Amino acid sequence: MRTLLLLAPLALSACIAATPTEIDAQRLERLLPAQALLIGEQHDAPDHQRLQRQVIDWLAARGQLAAVALEMAEQGHDTRRLPRSASEAAVQQALSWNDRAWPWANYGPAIMAAVRAGVPVEGANLPRARMKEAMGNLELDTQLPASLLTLQQDRLRQSHCDLLPAEQTAPMTRIQIARDMTMAATLARLAEQAPSSQTVILITGNGHTHRALGVPRFLPQHLLTRVLSARARSAAGKQHSQEDPAETSALAPSDMIWLTSPIPPLDYCGKLQKQITGSK
Repeated sequence: MRTLLLLAPLALSACIAATPTEIDAQRLERLLPAQALLIGEQHDAPDHQRLQRQVIDWLAARGQLAAVALEMAEQGHDTRRLPRSASEAAVQQALSWNDRAWPWANYGPAIMAAVRAGVPVEGANLPRARMKEAMGNLELDTQLPASLLTLQQDRLRQSHCDLLPAEQTAPMTRIQIARDMTMAATLARLAEQAPSSQTVILITGNGHTHRALGVPRFLPQHLLTRVLSARARSAAGKQHSQEDPAETSALAPSDMIWLTSPIPPLDYCGKLQKQITGSK
């Protein structure tokens, strides 16, 4: 049977020595073929975007890459009508790319590698125009069991350094669930359309790859023959700036580790505090 792989690289900033970042091609080959490959990232870790490019190049060279779906672009935008020779500007326009939110300099190389290989790239994320509706959609609260909904809310608060106003927790959690469901729907459609010998990649943040809470939860059961989770760790690191306790719990065991270099320590909470208070 074909499998669905869940690969979630995490960057660790409290590390002394850098570790080379390379995909474990031999192990990845043993796990294939797969209908879908979820590659998680920490958005501000450049090594993770380089890993994405490596995986795309590796699969494309083998003729095994069917499509690339992105959290970084909204559902409904794709590159299917573009030729392999399309310019970067044309690709950005086709994807309605938001460079302020997702710097093209970081994601462009992986996306253009797929385009040059003749592989379609699709936006998979919930359109911004639907976010307000999602915030007030109480039915989204029922998409997770009560205990997991509470866990998702806790994770959201932690990711916002416990600075998120209490009244915003439930609406923001609904957006998270709606985004996971939207990405799952896109991934499932692409996987169903793909030839049996090819794989669809979803590039997204680590939180969305969580098997109990994220995109995998909302995939059709027949796609979840086997879910493999992977985290990237620096050889000497033990913590990183946005460590999520749920990532190390029984809810999300790791089956594969990709080594990445540490990123410079950043004061995420201080930056968020300034955004909330409007201070400089």
